[in-house]
Amino acid sequence: MKVGVLALQGDVREHVSALIACGINPVHVRRPSELVEVDALILPGGESTTIAQLAEIFGLLDPIKSRIAAGMPVYGSCAGMILLADSILDAKDGQKTFGGLDITVRRNAFGRQVDSFESDITFDDGCPDLIKAVFIRAPWVENIGPGVKVLASVDSHPVAVRSAHLLATSFHPELTGDHRIHRYFIEEVAKPALEKVK
Repeated sequence: MKVGVLALQGDVREHVSALIACGINPVHVRRPSELVEVDALILPGGESTTIAQLAEIFGLLDPIKSRIAAGMPVYGSCAGMILLADSILDAKDGQKTFGGLDITVRRNAFGRQVDSFESDITFDDGCPDLIKAVFIRAPWVENIGPGVKVLASVDSHPVAVRSAHLLATSFHPELTGDHRIHRYFIEEVAKPALEKVK
């Protein structure tokens, strides 16, 4: 399986390192010719409006939308969650997303940069161990559509969700050295989705 990391802005290097630790040799995706090489994609944390603008400039916005609609497995962390959401609260004027995930997210829901925090939370992957979650200007999910499963919450706000071939977290597992979320994406989201396509 070829997994790409959208490498326009944000914490690309950290996601690349996490994938390598999971036995995946990732592809940096900066142009449509690189997107067509990958089976699955990670949207990193960063600045969601900047990533969307750069995706449009580099001719990736519509191709990524099309691949998501066609069933490409995608994992988005923090800004990546916003980019996967069908609807955004507190969005900037004209803010675009790739969409595909039937959720409404609130940008910067936990506060500004100075309000960033870490928390040990439960993640519904069958493992009883808590997972360290790093929240940096993080969104949370305000509403979920049918078919969306909540995998983790903080103060009753969903912070990790999944729908078929799409996974999103409002926190940054790539910053902790714990690769459980990346393994979950590869083994439980991407592989089964790709098997259905074959």
